[in-house]
Amino acid sequence: MAALTITLPDGSSKELELGKSFSDFVQNQLPFLKEKALAVVLSDGRTVDLSFVPTENTKVTFLTFDDKEGKEVFHHSSAHLLGMAVQRLWPHARLTVGPVIENGPGFFFYDIDFGDTVITVDDLPKIEAEMAKIVKEDLTVKRWELSKEEAIEKFKKENEPYKVELIQGFDAASVSLYGQGEWYDLCRGPHVARTGQLKAFKLTAISGAYWKGDSKNKQLTRIYGVSFPTKKLLDEYIFLIEEAKKRDHRKLGKELDLFSFQDEAPGFPFWHPKGTVLWNTLASYIREECFRRGYQEIKTPAILNSSLWKKSGHWDNFKENMYFTDIDESEFAVKPMNCPGCCLIYKYHMHSYRELPLRFMELGNVHRHEMSGVLHGLFRVRAFTQDDAHIYAPLEKVESEVEDIIDFTFDVYKKFGFTEFKTFIATRPEKSQGSDEDWNLATQALHDALKKKGIEYGIKEGDGAFYGPKIEFNIKDSLGRLWQCGTVQIDFSMPNRFELDFTASDGKKHAPVMIHRAIYGSLERFIGILIEHFEGKFPLWLNPIQIRVLTVAETHSDYAKEVYQDLVMQGFRVELDVRNEKIGSKIRDSIMKRSSYTLILGDKEKEAGSISFRRMGEEKTETVSRDGFLSLLKGELN
Repeated sequence: MAALTITLPDGSSKELELGKSFSDFVQNQLPFLKEKALAVVLSDGRTVDLSFVPTENTKVTFLTFDDKEGKEVFHHSSAHLLGMAVQRLWPHARLTVGPVIENGPGFFFYDIDFGDTVITVDDLPKIEAEMAKIVKEDLTVKRWELSKEEAIEKFKKENEPYKVELIQGFDAASVSLYGQGEWYDLCRGPHVARTGQLKAFKLTAISGAYWKGDSKNKQLTRIYGVSFPTKKLLDEYIFLIEEAKKRDHRKLGKELDLFSFQDEAPGFPFWHPKGTVLWNTLASYIREECFRRGYQEIKTPAILNSSLWKKSGHWDNFKENMYFTDIDESEFAVKPMNCPGCCLIYKYHMHSYRELPLRFMELGNVHRHEMSGVLHGLFRVRAFTQDDAHIYAPLEKVESEVEDIIDFTFDVYKKFGFTEFKTFIATRPEKSQGSDEDWNLATQALHDALKKKGIEYGIKEGDGAFYGPKIEFNIKDSLGRLWQCGTVQIDFSMPNRFELDFTASDGKKHAPVMIHRAIYGSLERFIGILIEHFEGKFPLWLNPIQIRVLTVAETHSDYAKEVYQDLVMQGFRVELDVRNEKIGSKIRDSIMKRSSYTLILGDKEKEAGSISFRRMGEEKTETVSRDGFLSLLKGELN
């Protein structure tokens, strides 16, 4: 009997009887994937269902929930599960779109027109119960195609006006539908083979949404959900979500009195005294590390003439994110980035190859126009400070500079206890400037540097800056979440636009290559990440409140003030609590404030000249001499 050759990712090949599907192939040839395979990627790049019947030899990759694309298939199928359950419960409900999403209160959602029926969070358990029934039925998921005209007629008869409107907007002559049991929907797919694979799910939120995002259109009900192949994975996710809520930096920022946002300046953070200590500590640390590595600090103006931004390329590529103002009848812009101002400082002097690489660092405050709907605590603000650096180097030293920056970046992250990283190269975006040759040179230099350092990395096609490709550094926090922070960008464009040069060893003028570098990325966002990573329980060197000195009774106030003053003179950040309150109440307050050490001073300590203390998170009390406590603190800081 005729058979096709199916080649697997490892290069091995197996036969599939002509006319059989990939589902048959998995069943017979790869039984270990029987419960895991979700879809198939063909050698031509198409992703198809397991029910697909190949007609020619092909190389395949079977997608599972471990793959990003596999998760998308799973979550998209879960949206169909939600849609089917809703229409079983409310037959009059009209479905619109149910996409997979990366950021939001779920992995997928469905926008639904319930007519005059009001759906609330109280209805979600009922929908979940119906979804569970459909999973238990283990319905086969089927795909078929109709001509555009047939599909329009079909959905008109079913009174699905939103589907009709969508199909009318398609250019294709035919459309695909997916169905399970008595239910079907307009969809490109692919989908899982059976509803029984969608074992674990939870509906997470409900909100309003306008059809096609236009406020002139009807408001729909948006239902969000998450899903997993096992209940264990779902339970782990729910635990992490609850833990993340406890660690939310906006909540802890308020409790610890670190920062606030005010109606008078939406999207602009106000740093309170303790938050300012945290901010300054981060700034001082990165500044000292830069000085150790040969950087020179600069400061550039916040407002510069619009002609500068036209020259740099920001006018054409970033104008919609900028703020503008008029000064003396000329147009100026508030800087969204620090690099053009740094170029003016470089250009102010003549340079020789002997000076290069020239490394400028700037803790530069920038402003960017963000829509109010995307503002999110310290993670998305309209004003923030970049730990920016711009390095001007001859071409032959670019790769070694990038390697040094990679080492610098990981050294900084490890200082904060981050040990797991994910790295990407982001390539040329559609909206960009510069020649293909320069982009290719810059991108290859990033590849070579990462390979030389032995760092595994992925590719983000089209995600580079408009002036150059970049390396993106992602850090994994204590909850296993990835945060994109640092970047290294190679820029041939801006030095040419600003006519920057240096005198080379041959006596001729050459343009330097400009390397943009940030490690925190944004101090504000990095602080938000740290708050959630540590749950506000900062290490001693970083903590705004390193020590709190408590008295057992008023008679111990003089000794407490003496200890307090001694610690302050030693450079520690200390708070003194001599209130006439019970010591238990004072200790609880100290726990809430998350001080690294709580000192409890009573008769015994006063008479012996000693200190009794508790470490953050511990109930055990230890007693040492005052010199012994100082040695302990200094040892921890070193």
